[in-house]
Amino acid sequence: MSFRRVVVKTVYLSLGSNIGDREANLRAALNQLAGAGLRIQRISPLYETEPVDLAAQRWFLNLVAEAETDLFPLQLLARTERIERALGRVRTVPKGPRTIDIDILLYANAVVRGDTLEIPHPRMAERRFVLVPLADLAPALRHPVTRLTVREMLDAAPAAAVRPYAPC
Repeated sequence: MSFRRVVVKTVYLSLGSNIGDREANLRAALNQLAGAGLRIQRISPLYETEPVDLAAQRWFLNLVAEAETDLFPLQLLARTERIERALGRVRTVPKGPRTIDIDILLYANAVVRGDTLEIPHPRMAERRFVLVPLADLAPALRHPVTRLTVREMLDAAPAAAVRPYAPC
């Protein structure tokens, strides 16, 4: 009898929402992410962030989740895309409003370059809405390609409004 050794990897996921009940959308996505093959370890505080590429839309709520997974990168991508669809994400306007957006930022120290997936996320170092909550969880974590820490990337990132979110 042989046993397959399960290798668990630490991953960081960015979640954002700017349509409908943004908090409920984020909660629903986190609940659906947790399951077979993926266990949420920690969640950053919530931040309200200004839209980056398409300014004429509602501000986002963003967070970063740290998770452990034995899913392969493309399996994890399939799960995130399935959850986005289940929560009503429709991709009509590039960089436009969305009920939920889930990005794989980092997958252990892996570097993945494919047609449908790039890890580390190719624009994470430019996005304060990703780096601020990621720095809450892992400021000394190093980018597997540039070797910069999350804190160093945040210090160098372009200015953008990111403020702690306090529900009314």
